[in-house]
Amino acid sequence: MDTTLSIDDAEFWHRPLGERMARFAQLREEGPFTPGEVENPLTGERDRFLAVTRMAEVMEISRRPKDFCSGRGSTSIQDMPAEAAEFFGSFIAMDDPRHARQRGIVARSFTPRQLSGVLDSVETICDEVIDGMCEQGEVDLVEAVSQPFPLLIICDMMGIPRSEFGTVLAATNVILGAGDPEVLAGRDIASALFGAGAELIGLMNELVEFRRSNPTDDLTSALVHNEVGEDTLAPHEIGPFFILLAVAGNDTTRNGISIGMQLLAENPDQRRVWQDDPAAVTPTAVEEVVRAASPVTFMRRTVTRDLTLSGQELSEGERLVLFYGAANRDPRVFDDPERFDVLRDPNPHVGFGGPGPHFCLGAHLARRELAVMFQRLLTRLPDLEVVGAPVPLEALGIPLVGGIKHLPVRFTPTAPLAA
Repeated sequence: MDTTLSIDDAEFWHRPLGERMARFAQLREEGPFTPGEVENPLTGERDRFLAVTRMAEVMEISRRPKDFCSGRGSTSIQDMPAEAAEFFGSFIAMDDPRHARQRGIVARSFTPRQLSGVLDSVETICDEVIDGMCEQGEVDLVEAVSQPFPLLIICDMMGIPRSEFGTVLAATNVILGAGDPEVLAGRDIASALFGAGAELIGLMNELVEFRRSNPTDDLTSALVHNEVGEDTLAPHEIGPFFILLAVAGNDTTRNGISIGMQLLAENPDQRRVWQDDPAAVTPTAVEEVVRAASPVTFMRRTVTRDLTLSGQELSEGERLVLFYGAANRDPRVFDDPERFDVLRDPNPHVGFGGPGPHFCLGAHLARRELAVMFQRLLTRLPDLEVVGAPVPLEALGIPLVGGIKHLPVRFTPTAPLAA
């Protein structure tokens, strides 16, 4: 295991999860902030940043948006034009009052009561996805399960017809896997990214226009029709929100399933605990999957004024990169943090982001999706086993999402429920 690789080296992010976390453990004990730099493709220069690896600092920075803002960059370590950041990040790349306004509009449709129909459909779509692969006996879990499952839920929630699912899947794969040669298929990164974004926005603009005169009970209708006195998203705001939902709204579930199955393969004792009593163990097991996997690698914040934090003098404009996986294994917070423990309780992880205005709006839905899928896999395909090494996304530099693009599994074929 090479524990000298820098975290800003692309090769570092192609290493197994355990190796990456071992390196972060070293850095975490050296201090709460670690200097790094990444190449900015727009300028050709190196943008410097400070990696934040301890839980205390991640929490403190998250809860102080006036001192550590998102509007200068949140999903990109490099400085990007504001319009580009908002094109792909919607309101997670904004600060108040614009952030509060847009998030508040969307949040009306993300309460447990408003999501009740979506939450109920999770089981139906989960069974549909497993039915589509359960007779095969051997599949790529990512392609067969992890990839389509959360995106089908999002498309149904937005009211996007199944005939457009392939378009949405291809575009989100480009945005999530930008830099991976397999995903780019010969295209340059910039044109592939903006082409995928434009495709999703074009699709949403057509749907929005249709829903204005043909409303249903989907989320798109809710976003373009309001109650008396309620604000709505402007037409140009809905497309970027859909990109956010289609990308950020599925990456936790998608990679939580893939990395979670790999973690169960590496920890068969924990798999037995979960499989012996799925209903009782699932609540804590899901939280442990999110903690250990930490699918969202980072979010960036920018210092808005000269200040001192944990003894570190920070200057206005400095980039701080919150590494959630490192914080989620901080021994100051978690007992035996490198152990995967499906019964871990309490489990105050930041897998859905830290406290404050940017905490994941879809955490409730993601938890539901992970709970249902793992229970179904453990009961419907009880002998499912990983039969090959996970293949990571080959991102350029530090990936926003630490994804797995292939994970071969094998199981005893079984009949679909819909047969």
